[in-house]
Amino acid sequence: MEFFNSLTFTAITFVGFTALVAIISWWKTRGDNLDTQDGYYLAGRGLTGPVIAGSLLMTNLSAEQLVGNNGQAVRVGMSTMGWEVTSAIALVILAFVLMPKYLKTGLTTIPQFFEQRYDAGTRRLVSIIVLLSYVVIMLPNILYAGAQVFVNIFGLDKMLGISYFAAIAIVCVATAVVGSIYAIFGGLKAIALSDSINGLGLIVGGLLVPVFGFMFLSGQLGGDGSFLDGFDKFLHTDPSYLNAINEVNAPEPWLPWPLLLTGLLINNMYYWATNQSIIQRAFGAKNLKEAQKGAVFAGFLKIMTPLIIVIPGIICALAYPGQDWGSGDAAYPMLVAEVMPKPVLGFFAAVMFGAILSSFNSVLNSASTIYALDIHRPIFNPTASDSHMVKIGQNFGTVVAIVSTIMSPFMLYMGGITSFVNSAFAAFNTPIFVCLLCGFFWKKVPAIAAKIVIPVHVVLYFTLQFGLRNVIPWMKDMHYLYFTAVLFVFDMILMWVIVKKNPRPEDFVLHDAKAVDMTPWKHGKFWAAATLLVMVAAYVVFSPLGFGKSETSTFERYQETKASASVVQTVQE
Repeated sequence: MEFFNSLTFTAITFVGFTALVAIISWWKTRGDNLDTQDGYYLAGRGLTGPVIAGSLLMTNLSAEQLVGNNGQAVRVGMSTMGWEVTSAIALVILAFVLMPKYLKTGLTTIPQFFEQRYDAGTRRLVSIIVLLSYVVIMLPNILYAGAQVFVNIFGLDKMLGISYFAAIAIVCVATAVVGSIYAIFGGLKAIALSDSINGLGLIVGGLLVPVFGFMFLSGQLGGDGSFLDGFDKFLHTDPSYLNAINEVNAPEPWLPWPLLLTGLLINNMYYWATNQSIIQRAFGAKNLKEAQKGAVFAGFLKIMTPLIIVIPGIICALAYPGQDWGSGDAAYPMLVAEVMPKPVLGFFAAVMFGAILSSFNSVLNSASTIYALDIHRPIFNPTASDSHMVKIGQNFGTVVAIVSTIMSPFMLYMGGITSFVNSAFAAFNTPIFVCLLCGFFWKKVPAIAAKIVIPVHVVLYFTLQFGLRNVIPWMKDMHYLYFTAVLFVFDMILMWVIVKKNPRPEDFVLHDAKAVDMTPWKHGKFWAAATLLVMVAAYVVFSPLGFGKSETSTFERYQETKASASVVQTVQE
């Protein structure tokens, strides 16, 4: 038994499961032709619904969410589930509104549509913005979040006798090397297959954390250490943590209720329906039916993910009442290290590593795709062969991997991971989504519109988020998604003005590339409606009508604490 609790057994199970995923992915893709554009970047347009759903979920669900969302939950409670649960709305809209149009055009990248609809300059503008967001924001944060999990769970800094920063840097480099091998040499199909396998492992491993967490909570609060007693204490110790409906004036990381169907929905629509690293999986579908199955099933799975990426954070808050968690990012790794049985730790570490790899190699593959097809080919070598463009993408991916790896350890000084990523992305995601939405459904929008709307929005967002909120008192604690909601309306009005003043001479026509079978999923709308009903039920359960009924909310307590601290400071002065 001592062997199964040892670090040696942990290392063996970690390496064994990681190797198993790699071997299966290689075996299933060994005969694929990766020299063609569709073969390398779109998995030969042969992905099925379950594989698409698994890859969508795993691309999204990584250490960044496990650490960041649980880090928010330990501070504010169930509110942070909104980032997960309401994604179902965006995925249903993707499946039945946007996906038929995407697949009809036979796109490989989102920027390709911007050239078809607007012009080459717009395509380059969007490509550069997306690439910068990947290199500067997404990839470094994925690596850093994953490194933080491993360093905190295994105490690598103490084990190796090095600084915390150095331990973070070592894990970032190791993750980047393995992830780059998948992304650069395996293509999208290898990524999607490994995602699906790791996805099953993550569901099993991730659910073990709250299961053992409830037992730990029972012991911490004087119970008998059983799962049922811990679950009972989770529900009744402090119900305010189980209320996902927050006040209108609650700041970030709370989610005020008016934002659920406004600013948050706009944010989700960009992420799930416009973000290349996500949508590329659906572009690789063998037909429209499979793409719709994948999107709807992924929406259902997102409603379930709070079990993994929200509830452990609340367990921490209840188990250690009164503890100052700071940004909260240390909560999840600490709970895992505390509750996970040693014989299972190697498997869990391998699953976590797979989740980190999934997000990293997916974003890296999308960055390579955008550079090769949207920047390099049209600007430098329009007549290049597909095999040459695959090589260009691989070389660019290598450079991006190196740059993002160098940046990743410094995310240690950026505060909460989720807050940093989401607020930074808000500067760019809304105008790109607006231009895509209007491009599809407004035939008279001229080419100049995107070049006006995107930079104007970016300037206004940075002015509001990093300028005016620091000088106007009532804006100081305003949630940045309110800015997103207001600027979305502004962008649409600006589009209307541009169309009125300078309409497109001829109506835009969406041409059919006949790339895949466009027969829709026969029972799709039924399952989409069922998914949305489950989403509504989740909000009823975690509201004052359900488990979240309490005399005070977590935000009200925060205000009281803040007011008390202000009084003490005044007295001391």
